[in-house]
Amino acid sequence: MTSPLTTPASDGRWTPRLWGTLLVLCAAMFLDALDVSMVGVALPSIGSDLHLSTSTLQWIVSGYILGYGGLLLLGGRTADLLGRRQVFLVALGVFALASLLGGLVDSGPLLIASRFIKGLSAAFTAPAGLSIITTTFPEGPLRNRALSIYTTCAATGFSMGLVLSGLLTEASWRLTMLLPAPIALVALAAGLRLLPRSEREKDHQGYDIPGAVLGTASMLLLVFTVVQAPEAGWASARTLLSFLAVAALLTVFVLVERRSSGPLIRLGVLRSGSQIRAQLGAMAFFGSYVGFQFLVTLYMQSLLGWSALHTALAFLPAGALVAVSSTKVGAIVDRFGTQRLIAVGFALMVVGYGLFLRVDLDPVYAAVILPSMLLIGAACALVFPSLNIQATNGVEDHEQGMVSGLLNTSVQVGGAIFLAVVTAVVTAHAPAEADPQAVLDSYRPGLVVVTGIALAGLLITLTGLRRTRPHTQQTVVVAKSTVKEAEAERVAVRD
Repeated sequence: MTSPLTTPASDGRWTPRLWGTLLVLCAAMFLDALDVSMVGVALPSIGSDLHLSTSTLQWIVSGYILGYGGLLLLGGRTADLLGRRQVFLVALGVFALASLLGGLVDSGPLLIASRFIKGLSAAFTAPAGLSIITTTFPEGPLRNRALSIYTTCAATGFSMGLVLSGLLTEASWRLTMLLPAPIALVALAAGLRLLPRSEREKDHQGYDIPGAVLGTASMLLLVFTVVQAPEAGWASARTLLSFLAVAALLTVFVLVERRSSGPLIRLGVLRSGSQIRAQLGAMAFFGSYVGFQFLVTLYMQSLLGWSALHTALAFLPAGALVAVSSTKVGAIVDRFGTQRLIAVGFALMVVGYGLFLRVDLDPVYAAVILPSMLLIGAACALVFPSLNIQATNGVEDHEQGMVSGLLNTSVQVGGAIFLAVVTAVVTAHAPAEADPQAVLDSYRPGLVVVTGIALAGLLITLTGLRRTRPHTQQTVVVAKSTVKEAEAERVAVRD
């Protein structure tokens, strides 16, 4: 249920309050990405100041991923049941407090705890914010435009976080932890006035407590296992038993959801071909990019000797391209449809990753690195908004939070799994001696894996394009077409 004050006018024009609502939601998305990118550059300073080992430093990053990826399913369904506005605002307030805590603590365990709490709160703001957009803006050009702006804020926040962290860490790593707090508080104050009120779901069939416990436990254990696998060993008894436990929990979770009258995830949604392609595409998209960024950061700082700020500026063209294109992607989606844009985007990613294989120990940035950055930036501008549109089209309002949580879970789990795989491949090829050329050669198999992940995303997307009738003209498959397809599939498989 949306407020008339925040509903687009009949002629499609957005009111100032509607713009304000979108900006509040964009601020939360911006903060999530900003926080992730800023902490990585600050880790060496944190370890030196708090006297933390490398394994402990890892958990400053992993703690956030664990809270975020493990609780997204619960966060999405909670937004549907308890009210999207309420869940979003409470979680945003918790995020601000955790940011303050992270900047003031003087011990590693407390810092890790603050990071876990921030990840937990983001697991509620992300699906709640996305579902507020999809229930406020009607399907079609208005929603596509809103989602293209919203998802662009993630790339903008990530790019700015890289640059800001390089500057702030020079003064104190604590500033990188404290910066999100005032932004979150301003967004919270604005949200209290601008966000549309949404009713709690009244006709639901109770709360799926067993599903919530099993879903959260399985996601937490999966993320934990993947994060720890490179250190413990992929073939170690600990890792294999953990994966076995994850499989058992997920099996029981599916059985519970099939029998629940008010499931955490309605499994019928996952029988839609467009939905499956969106979820798998999200895993491949984010997983390949996180692996690429990890390897490129090591290459630039460890082998080329670039500073954190220099490295951040090298990534900046990709983020800048996404930010500049934010207002145009929605119109492109309206014309060509999500499936075509995702396919083109993945193709650009494959080419961009492949071109980066040319790097050596003395690269010319404009000729060797910049083309990859521009291609990957263009890919991000096309793929990420289109995946969000495709996943949420054709879904009823009372299930928008659920689908939003599922999409964000795919993003986070894909990032965790594929980053761990890339790390394992690079470690397996690590040279015995620290010869720079040998180290660079050990990175290349990881880059090949990254390229392969993007290629898999492209192939998955192309299976959707094959459904187009061969003897028709270049028909435009816009968002409304996806709605009809999803509705037809939903009627056929309605639980």
